Amino acid sequence: MADDADGPVYYVISDLHIGGDEQLGQVDFLDELLEFLERLETIDEDAELLINGDAFGLWEFTGIDGLEKFDVLTERYPELFEQLRATGESVPITLLPGNHDNDLAAYDEYVRRLAEYNVDLVQSESIIRPVGDRTIWFEHGHQQDPNNRFEDFGNPYETPLGYFYNTHVTSRAGQLSDRGRYNWLKDVQAVTPTERVPHWLLSKYFYREMNPLLRYAVIPFLLLFNISVVLAVLAGLDMAGIWTMPVETADAVFDQLGLVGRAVHFVLVVNAAVAGVILLVAVPVYFILRDVGETVDRFGVSETDLTVDPDEPYKDAAREVFADRPETAIFCYGHTHRPTVIEVEGRLLVNTGTWLKRLHRRDVIAGILPPVFYPSYQLCVVRIASVSDGVAVEYEQIEKADPSPEEISLTERILTLGREPDPELPGRSVVTDTRPESAPDKED
Repeated sequence: MADDADGPVYYVISDLHIGGDEQLGQVDFLDELLEFLERLETIDEDAELLINGDAFGLWEFTGIDGLEKFDVLTERYPELFEQLRATGESVPITLLPGNHDNDLAAYDEYVRRLAEYNVDLVQSESIIRPVGDRTIWFEHGHQQDPNNRFEDFGNPYETPLGYFYNTHVTSRAGQLSDRGRYNWLKDVQAVTPTERVPHWLLSKYFYREMNPLLRYAVIPFLLLFNISVVLAVLAGLDMAGIWTMPVETADAVFDQLGLVGRAVHFVLVVNAAVAGVILLVAVPVYFILRDVGETVDRFGVSETDLTVDPDEPYKDAAREVFADRPETAIFCYGHTHRPTVIEVEGRLLVNTGTWLKRLHRRDVIAGILPPVFYPSYQLCVVRIASVSDGVAVEYEQIEKADPSPEEISLTERILTLGREPDPELPGRSVVTDTRPESAPDKED
């Protein structure tokens, strides 16, 4: 990263989600986090580390309450807290509560307990920091998410919708994860948006939990399903005597191929028969579902969207902050786990990403097989500093081995050939020194 900073330098991380029931307590990036904190301890800058929410997964502890959760954290990760203490002696460490660790805002005792490890817990929805002659607005971001917003910030008894999802789904996944053929269910906390969870569960069942003999038996049929639909239609036309040429030509070709031709012909015939049955059933099912949908609409009942838009609410929030505080150069948040930089009215909207695993959905190249979810790590630190031409934002990627070789099977790789993800962090961005004027008051 650049070292031409003029004044304070801010290193920002978020969404570590450390802690939780059983398998959720496994921190895959602990070594990398400790190495980063050790490096920060010796840095020769006027630096501050900001942990912008969801440092801990306190929602995911379902058997204990209050400060007991902190006791478990310090007992389970002593090396982390000792390193926080050591780093905090050299560099100020500021922690904002997120939704998953809302308890930090609810109990004042957390302030004292974290101060013992040189971590300054600010029990507020947001904080402001100076950078040159501008400022940075920091907030975790869950207050812009209707499913995780606290109307009474810091109330330990308030339970938004996201709380129930994490205590009943995420925590339960952590308790059951090691019962699978391999330990995958705990990664449910990395699935975003949450509407993808059913697809992810289907994918993992099919590629990891399904009996291998059954899986390899159905793959040819599902892979060739699109072709089978066409064959079923052509077979119907042949039986009706409307168009017989395609079927007659195909039969002649297969006869010339001998045993191989007969095997392929058999598979295609079975596939076409299955596809034909599905098509026949699909027609009445379609009309039934459409009628049900129309009935639901007549009664004014609609399904609630369980996921927040990854960008728009934060753009709106940033515009409000920029309007109220024209000196603000950057609106920095986390929560959505998507490392991004977006220009908003000449300023920057910056998301600090997550240290959890990220999952990238990829559809298969053919057929109706479940999608494949490729894992990756984008461990990143966002550095914000004043430079000669304004305020600079840079992402530093913390190197960590790609988990795909262990978690993505050969079958999944073949079915998504050429569609493997290659995630990249945003490049360097600068907010120039030009400072927007305050918007004039509107007349009534």
